[in-house]
Amino acid sequence: MRQKLVGIMTFEKMGAPALDYAPCHYGKSKLSFRGPRRDLSGEYVAFLGGSETYGKFIAEPFPAIVEAETGLTCVNFGINNAGIDVFLNDATMLRVAERAQFCVVQVLGANKLNNRYYAVHPRRNDRFIKASHLMQTIFREVDFTEFHFTRHMLGALATIAPERFRLVIDEVQQAWLARMEMLLARIDGRAILPCFADHAPEEKIHDGALETDPFGIERWMIEKLRGRVAQVVEVAASPAALARGTEGMIFGDMDEPAARGMLNPAAHDEAAGAVVAALAELLD
Repeated sequence: MRQKLVGIMTFEKMGAPALDYAPCHYGKSKLSFRGPRRDLSGEYVAFLGGSETYGKFIAEPFPAIVEAETGLTCVNFGINNAGIDVFLNDATMLRVAERAQFCVVQVLGANKLNNRYYAVHPRRNDRFIKASHLMQTIFREVDFTEFHFTRHMLGALATIAPERFRLVIDEVQQAWLARMEMLLARIDGRAILPCFADHAPEEKIHDGALETDPFGIERWMIEKLRGRVAQVVEVAASPAALARGTEGMIFGDMDEPAARGMLNPAAHDEAAGAVVAALAELLD
């Protein structure tokens, strides 16, 4: 029987409802995670990921459902808009991942990391900071001061210069693969790798795929990591789940556009079921 979280609702100005995520910190990390803060002295399963793992607009995100269904201590280390770099560059998070019984590492977008072409914000990895000299040389016609987010910047490059844009995609994909290998090496074969999205991993990205998450991820990239993890879990939300739209999500009127871009509670139920099955096989 699933236990429901006692999710307290608070109210913002104008009477718009919002979730109380009870933000908390661990150790010396400056990163803020969804609370309440958990005791890490015993065994636990660590969930590292982005907005989906964090459960933005979701009262009971999939890590909480996994805990309710397995009885395992499942600690949510999801961070809104995170990329791989935010975990790799935080000593506390690396120790947390190393100590975990298992570590569920969400497949995050390849756009949200530093690379030879551009730099991102150290904690908000979706934020574009600056283009490198190499990038400015390749795209001389582009004024990079106009961009604040990596997805906006990359979408513009795809429109302006599709052939040169592929150079950037190749770079971020290779950088993503290298960073994932670094992170997984610290977890030492105890990782479960869920690709939680509204579609299966792309064989080859196309123009339409630039608007979907995880950005820039092609199937070969996940296959390259299969030998380094305990399980790869593909969680493409079903048509039935997607058809429910924002049903069950909690957000104010101003947040409706953002909520429509997130996966709903029905999709989180499906993701939790896949992770529970993977854990059951590993613990058997």
